[in-house]
Amino acid sequence: MQVGVGREQRAGERRVAATPETVQQLTALGLTLVVESGAGTEAGFADAAFKEAGATVISELPLAALDVLLHVRPLAPETAARLRPGAITVGLASPASELPTVRALAAAGITSFALELLPRISRAQSMDALTSQSLVTGYRAVLEAAVRYPRFFPLYMTAAGTIPPARVLVLGAGVAGLQAIGTAKRLGARVSANDIRAASADEVASMGGTFINLDLDAAAEGTGGYARALGEDRAQRQRSLLAPHVAATDILITTAAIPGRAAPLLVTTDMVAGMRAGSVVVDLAAESGGNVEGVIAGQDIQVPVDGGSVTLVGLQDAASAMPSDASRLFARNVSNFLALMTDGGTVAPDFGDDVVAGTCLTHGGAVRHSATAAALGEDI
Repeated sequence: MQVGVGREQRAGERRVAATPETVQQLTALGLTLVVESGAGTEAGFADAAFKEAGATVISELPLAALDVLLHVRPLAPETAARLRPGAITVGLASPASELPTVRALAAAGITSFALELLPRISRAQSMDALTSQSLVTGYRAVLEAAVRYPRFFPLYMTAAGTIPPARVLVLGAGVAGLQAIGTAKRLGARVSANDIRAASADEVASMGGTFINLDLDAAAEGTGGYARALGEDRAQRQRSLLAPHVAATDILITTAAIPGRAAPLLVTTDMVAGMRAGSVVVDLAAESGGNVEGVIAGQDIQVPVDGGSVTLVGLQDAASAMPSDASRLFARNVSNFLALMTDGGTVAPDFGDDVVAGTCLTHGGAVRHSATAAALGEDI
């Protein structure tokens, strides 16, 4: 079976869905890998390395002849339409925000797998792309804050005086948040964090952060360990309780996201305006609406405050900013998932497997994911 890996078409995307290492893994399973020339160049993987690993490198992917297409970002509707009926796609699909593509995949008879939908069970951990990419984005968020912040992160005691450490507040203690906590702590900052899931307190402490308990008295644990959206009254109370902590911080990093839904609003414009001049806010959820009011994905905004301004950063393509390691992790997630469905050189999804069935977005001309089907007004 022919497995294709193409150049990503989204502007700014530098990752690739396979590496020479995963090409070797998949060819060992009896699959034939076809890689579009230049697909891995921006991630540091040359065409020659793919050839050496056993792939065929060609100038343009023959989409209509592929049995499987591996990708990073969601496909364009026109790409889905060019695939042959019965072809399989594996990658991130963002179904909630890419409904035209979902409709095109179903209409073309494509069996598509969206890695965002992967069940969060121990057996699927090696395939969990959301977790692997969140590791990258949490790290990157701190670096982006550090280059914009006009002061040091660590404490310095010098003959000329003492420089206090920066105070970092992380909102959301999932994988990205915990990585941000650990990175900021290693840079010498004083770090605190909040998450609506009470169980996150121990995880925050394990990374060296101080957990801020807002005592919201609300059950916030969603399915698969994700946070669940709060009701509006609880959300308003959360913002009210967070306000003094936001005002006291130098670096604010927000990471709260709920799969398939717009990011929850955690920080209002008034809360940002209460921060000190020179402070930096990095919103990792900017692409899904943002945790911070007024954020724009891909832009830095200066919010006026007494004595200067606060820099509001709508982080976009954060994982793509570190394409080499992000691709290594993502490609391994993809190859492990594909290996689960491969037997004797043939990719044959077993929908009796909870991991396969749970990750399936479209199959047999229908949308298999119930929430996406509902958004499209379809029955499953």
